[in-house]
Amino acid sequence: MPHLYVHVPFCVRRCSYCDFSIAVRKRIPAQEYVDAVRQELAGRGEQEGSLETLYLGGGTPSLLPAEAIQALLFRVPRSAFALEITLEANPEDVTPDHARAWRAAGVNRVSLGAQSFDDRVLQWMHRSHDAARIGAAVHALRGAGIDNISLDLIFALPSELERDWARDLDLACALLPTHLSLYGLTVEPRTPLDRWISRGAVRAPDDSRYADEYLLAHARLRMAGYEFYEVSNSARAGYRSKHNSAYWSGRPYLGLGPAAHSFDGRVRRWNVSAWEAYRRAIGEGRSPIESEEVLTGEQRELEGLYLALRTAEGVSLTACPPDRLTAWVAAGWVVLDGGRVRCTPEGWLRLDELVAKLFATKGLSPS
Repeated sequence: MPHLYVHVPFCVRRCSYCDFSIAVRKRIPAQEYVDAVRQELAGRGEQEGSLETLYLGGGTPSLLPAEAIQALLFRVPRSAFALEITLEANPEDVTPDHARAWRAAGVNRVSLGAQSFDDRVLQWMHRSHDAARIGAAVHALRGAGIDNISLDLIFALPSELERDWARDLDLACALLPTHLSLYGLTVEPRTPLDRWISRGAVRAPDDSRYADEYLLAHARLRMAGYEFYEVSNSARAGYRSKHNSAYWSGRPYLGLGPAAHSFDGRVRRWNVSAWEAYRRAIGEGRSPIESEEVLTGEQRELEGLYLALRTAEGVSLTACPPDRLTAWVAAGWVVLDGGRVRCTPEGWLRLDELVAKLFATKGLSPS
């Protein structure tokens, strides 16, 4: 597997919108976790191969001590300068010493969970950092020689927060990151946000606000020199995420750790989600895999179409019936370019609708 994902589940607190598989801990069982992941890898029987990307995601991987991060990179050859090694980090965990230790371990790309530059919004999100920590973290990373820095931002927040999305975009661009990932707020069941909405403490995100802020981001970032290469991701030239691009192109990948998914091109497998269940399975010599799904040829075709339309590359002209294309081009949802059908920002806002209609035309079911 040329692409490896390692899920680090630990967090110091749960954000208000988060439904990810995390384990809130005051003390991080770093060595126990590293040993479990390495045992899982040994039990998978994977052959030594040429890695192209390695991604430490979570959760909060930056909570791990530097020696634990280095231990997780034990299969990375020191000569692999072209290898993309990403660490997800929270701004409050980034210090000059930590950044230097991560770089020494082999990390050359950091995805920083900024989310907003408004302290009131960060408190509402239950984030542990303030806005000033974002710039300090970027400065520390660059000082350690990590220049490939991605910032995560969340948009379409409830109107009562009075968040200035344009200001957040301007402040993010001022830090000159190589990459920006933008995620619209969604309400997931059993999250603090879901409970707040249920009791009327806050209103649900508004669809029109979502669309307006998404389109504003496209305009602002394009002017700042960023290109949206996927529905939620933009980058400067040469700085697309190689790891995430592998997912969108349907390439095989291996996932380790609780809740991690793997895909070999035909079969998708996923691990048990809870840290304690994962730890017990590994400790008892059992496989942590919870279940698997064997994709049919039809499912692979549908997934390939959907993923391709999420990207700037789009799909082949032959994949779309002419009558659909005529209507979509007239509406400004897609453009035709070099034998490809590519979504516009307005089309990406309607991606699920477009894909459902495309599947129906082919006599296929998106479910």
